[in-house]
Order: sequence, then C-alpha cells, then structure tokens
Amino acid sequence: MKSGRLCDNSYREDMIYCYTFEAIIHTLNSLIMKNIFLKSFLMTAVVLGTMSFLASCGKDDEFTRRNILQVNVADGYTAVNLADCQYNLDNMPLGNLSDAEKNSILFMREEEKLARDANLKFYEKWNLNVFDNISESEQTHMDAMLQLIEKYNLTDPVGNKGVGVFTNDSLQSLYNLLLSQGESSLVDALKAGALIEEVDIFDLKYALDNFVDNQDIEMVYENLYKASRNHLRAFVKNLKNRGIDYVPQKLTQAEFDEIINGNWETGN
Repeated sequence: MKSGRLCDNSYREDMIYCYTFEAIIHTLNSLIMKNIFLKSFLMTAVVLGTMSFLASCGKDDEFTRRNILQVNVADGYTAVNLADCQYNLDNMPLGNLSDAEKNSILFMREEEKLARDANLKFYEKWNLNVFDNISESEQTHMDAMLQLIEKYNLTDPVGNKGVGVFTNDSLQSLYNLLLSQGESSLVDALKAGALIEEVDIFDLKYALDNFVDNQDIEMVYENLYKASRNHLRAFVKNLKNRGIDYVPQKLTQAEFDEIINGNWETGN
C-alpha cells in the first residue's frame, strides 16, 4: 500500500485484506451511526415516557388540597365545608370503583343519616345543644357522601326518605334500637350518641385500612373519621360533666383512650 490510501488496487495480494478491512471500517461506521440513532431514540422514549407518567399521576399533583373540616374549638362539633370538599373532588381523578368501595359509599351515606336522624330525635326529646349541633354537622357529612355518590354516578340510597327510614336493614334495626335507648333518659341518649360515633369510627377505619384506595374516597373518609372522633369526644365530655364515665362498646379500650386523650382534630 502507498500514497496514504487505505487500499491500493495495484497490489493484488493485498486485495482480500483490503476489502476485508474496508468492510470492517464500514461496519464500524454503521454501528456508530446506529448507536447514535439508538441513543437518540432511547432519549426520546424516556422523555415521552416521563411526560406520560406525569400526566397519569392525576389531578392531585396539580392543585392545593383544601382543608374541608370546620371545628368548633370549644365543643368539637365538626362540619364539612361542602364547597371545599367539592373543589377537592373536582380536582381528583375519577378512579376505578371496586365493589367494596361502591358498597361502602352507599352504606356510609346511610350511616351518616342514622347519626343525623338519631341526634335530631334526641334534641327534640331532651333539648340539649350537643344533639342539635351534632345533627347539623352530620347533615354535612351526609352531603359529603352524596358528593361522592354523584361523582361516581351511583344511585343514592337515601333519596327523599324521611327521618328514621333506611334502605339498609341492619342500619334500620340499629336506629330503632338506639332511638329506644335514647328516649329512656338523657344520659342514655348521650351514650347512644357516643355509640353511634364509635360505629362510624370503626367502619371508616376498617374501610380505609382494607379496601379504599381511590384518593377522593380516602379524602372524604379520612375527614369524616376525624369528625367522628371529635364527636365522640364531645359526647364523652357531656357525660363526664354529669358524672358518668363512658365505657366503649365498639372500640377497644386502648383505641378509645387514644381518642379521648387527644385534642380536637382538624381536616386535611
């Protein structure tokens, strides 16, 4: 070979090596170009994948969640700010609804109605403000559950049913039992109110711990859970003022003590 060329065709003995060497150089160049293209392709895929992932994270990353609870700092009555609750729901993705979540939403709508209805009746009977204030708060809890029902296009089990009327047979039986208890004496009415909150706390915690994973349902349930804990504190406080130490019937003693020894809880 001469003249600085990679190959000189005048040297026949070098031809096979020349062609082989040129083929290697060509192959290497081709691989380099392919590698550049591959790197470019991979980078594009990564960028697009990242954008897709961020877009799929849902609306929750794109807004500031509002505190939906309104707590009476003196007595613990805890209502839901429905405008702020609706704002949160509107900005959270519509997730796939499991059968357990669906059944729980419908059940909790009526369970909140039970709390409202019982306290309405106890206030009519005993004219004690704790019943009036908590019944008004429970109305907002019912309405928050209705917002979930409407978001997921479910059929409301309450509809235009009057006070003390329920679709769920177990809730109907519980209401009848508690109403009978609460009409016998003021102390028994306060105990019935406390038991209602225990049931709410138990059911909401069970749902949150076991099957609720849609963030909008979690948001509502977590706030109703805190509100129920506040209401339990309110009833126990009223009993304590009358010299009665309430004994939990649904919660463990440790769970009950943790709630009662805590402060009023605010929303998230």
